Amino acid sequence: MRAHKRRRPRRRELVPPPSGVDLAAVAARAHYVGSGEHKSFPSFAGAPALRADASKCDPSLADAGEVTRWLREAILAGQVGEPVESDSFPRYVWVVRGDTCYEGRLVNAELGQYKGYPLEPNEWPAGLT
Repeated sequence: MRAHKRRRPRRRELVPPPSGVDLAAVAARAHYVGSGEHKSFPSFAGAPALRADASKCDPSLADAGEVTRWLREAILAGQVGEPVESDSFPRYVWVVRGDTCYEGRLVNAELGQYKGYPLEPNEWPAGLT
């Protein structure tokens, strides 16, 4: 089943985590798992299943450990957005590498697993550097 078209733009806004949330503890449990829906090649995320409406993953991002480090650094830096899910995992996390901003989206709130994709420059959250 194909995802519904969004009726309103996604809110991309840096938001401080709720009080009492230990970002270091959250970051330590977060993992990047990727998604075959953004891959046109076999990868650690599984068999390729590139959707026609999904951004295509850069094949050079083949190291899940490296991308997990990016994710954790972004969480520690507070580059997160609402809502916060169970166990204090933010739904959205943003990281900039070079001239590209990647958005990480929580896909499993129980395990702290994220997938990610690049954003267009006009989609970057305000205040992100």
